[in-house]
Amino acid sequence: MVLTKEKYDTYVKILKEELVPAFGCTEPIAIAYCAAKAREILGKYPDQVVIEASSNIIKNVKSVIVPNTGGLKGIPAATAAGIVAGDASKELEVISHVSDEKKEEIRNYLENTQFKVMPLEGGDKLDIRITVSSGEDTTVVRIAKHHTNLVRIEKNSEVMWQAQEDTTITTDKADRSLLSVEDIILFAQEVTLSDVEEVLERQVEYNYKIAEEGMAKDWGANLGSVLLNTQGNDIRTRAKAMAAAGSDARMSGCELPVVINSGSGNQGITVSVPIIVYAKELNVAKEEMYRALVVSNLIAVHIKNGIGSLSAFCGAVSAGCAAGCGIAYLMGDRTEVISHALVNALAIVSGIICDGAKASCAGKIAVSVDAGILGYLMYKEGQQFYAEDGIVSKGVEKTIQNIYRLAARGMSETDEEIIRIMTQCD
Repeated sequence: MVLTKEKYDTYVKILKEELVPAFGCTEPIAIAYCAAKAREILGKYPDQVVIEASSNIIKNVKSVIVPNTGGLKGIPAATAAGIVAGDASKELEVISHVSDEKKEEIRNYLENTQFKVMPLEGGDKLDIRITVSSGEDTTVVRIAKHHTNLVRIEKNSEVMWQAQEDTTITTDKADRSLLSVEDIILFAQEVTLSDVEEVLERQVEYNYKIAEEGMAKDWGANLGSVLLNTQGNDIRTRAKAMAAAGSDARMSGCELPVVINSGSGNQGITVSVPIIVYAKELNVAKEEMYRALVVSNLIAVHIKNGIGSLSAFCGAVSAGCAAGCGIAYLMGDRTEVISHALVNALAIVSGIICDGAKASCAGKIAVSVDAGILGYLMYKEGQQFYAEDGIVSKGVEKTIQNIYRLAARGMSETDEEIIRIMTQCD
């Protein structure tokens, strides 16, 4: 079987679109980017700011520290950071360079400016609209569907930019519906590494560095240290400990960038760090590690494609299960084993919910990576979950379709209840 040129080019493009750097949790950073753009269009600091956000944005920003703010949390903090210190041209790295003076200015601006946060109804699950005003001037900027997808910009009621529809995605994005597990593995075997090496090497450098930072210092719940102190120092424990440590650092405001996957830094860490840990232990060639990263990254994108950027389905699950597939590839296994390993892993952990970005993400990452490895080891031992065992269907693609249904449709009410609990609306 040979991969078509169309699929080859599409898979390369997907990796380049997905594996981009981000500084901080992507939901507050999306708010900071939107705010920086609004201030840029307004041309001055606003004295009134209204942030309308979808419930999933509110959920994911509520408890996570915004980096380069001196430990501030929440939507107003992310907005103030974007207005005072943001560079909109850097998109997801919008507040990556903030001086100590600017950090103090963010605090002062937050204390002395009128901020109003409101739910944004009827749009996408990832939806932000920021209105900034100063004197008689007003600017509105809206982002929807993806973290940097601008769909509307207006100043003083004049529309400066408008997508064809409010939730239109940029039309030149690669077609993710062409992904399949079989073709992903074939692509990983065939890809000319020079086509993807730059983005993969950056992912290795950034994500392993933040994992090391998470292990070295006191970040979040210190899940990495807990795992090593209680479960030993074997390769399986180190793989999930390092991934968890990277998340702990990131959720706690660590001022290091990560390379994301499916719009998420935690998912980017989860699909990459366990592969790097195993590659170091197995002493495999860098080229083979890159090919395993291709597998883990694209399988994670494949699973998330039918779920959406934000939902009640924890993204660590798709990323952790995909990491198990990458590890299987490193061990020399291919389509049959990887497909069964993925089904096994998804059957184990698909009930984990997303209740926003915060310290407990590290624990969910550890559990999901462990499930990814367990799903692989099960099949190597001649064990598997069969069709009609719960949400498992015959064939890996049908099982992934079931995950789409579960996450995008079945968990809609779950998502709403989680948000009600988190915002104490009852």
